[in-house]
Amino acid sequence: MNRPVLYDYFRSSAAYRVRIALNLKGVDYETRQVDLRDGEQKSDDYRALNPQGLVPMLDIDGHRLTQSLAIISYLDLRFQNQPLLPASAVERAHVLSMALTVACDVHPLNNLRVLRYLKDDLGHSQEAIDRWYAHWIIAGLPALEALAEPRSGAFLFGDGPTMADVCLVPQLYNARRFDVPLDDYPTLLRAEENANALDGFAAAHPDRQQVPT
Repeated sequence: MNRPVLYDYFRSSAAYRVRIALNLKGVDYETRQVDLRDGEQKSDDYRALNPQGLVPMLDIDGHRLTQSLAIISYLDLRFQNQPLLPASAVERAHVLSMALTVACDVHPLNNLRVLRYLKDDLGHSQEAIDRWYAHWIIAGLPALEALAEPRSGAFLFGDGPTMADVCLVPQLYNARRFDVPLDDYPTLLRAEENANALDGFAAAHPDRQQVPT
């Protein structure tokens, strides 16, 4: 099998999720940085690989996979160690609902292309953009805390990391970048602390990635 290639950007939340999943699964992969700041994702060369012009994209097993949760689902079926979704239908739905709370309800409103549109096309100030960013995080995290708390353990669901934790950790990283207070979410903070103690999460942190120059 050829070594998988992750088309990555060090600060992309979605790419951060996939790095975590690859690490937890023990997959040996290489990264190719796509510099979102310079618009490299919009280049003809990259769009020929990924028509969406987004990261991440994972080239694995002869397939080019896009969308972080779809990639993580593929990895979970392809590599049976360290399952990231429970086998039980109802438990699987619960973990997916927590992952999607981040991946669908919070993150898309705050990703780089949205922030750039607010600034460059609509002319909003950086202060207004920061308020926008904080608003959507604060709108989403209480729901995630309430969803997680009844079935949480060391992690958002039980005592092992799942797809929900894989989505949580990058989101809290971004919340801190924008000085969003997190003290009201003890369940989320406990899960984050335990997750970041694992090598798979720690090695995926943006500060440990190659930064495009």
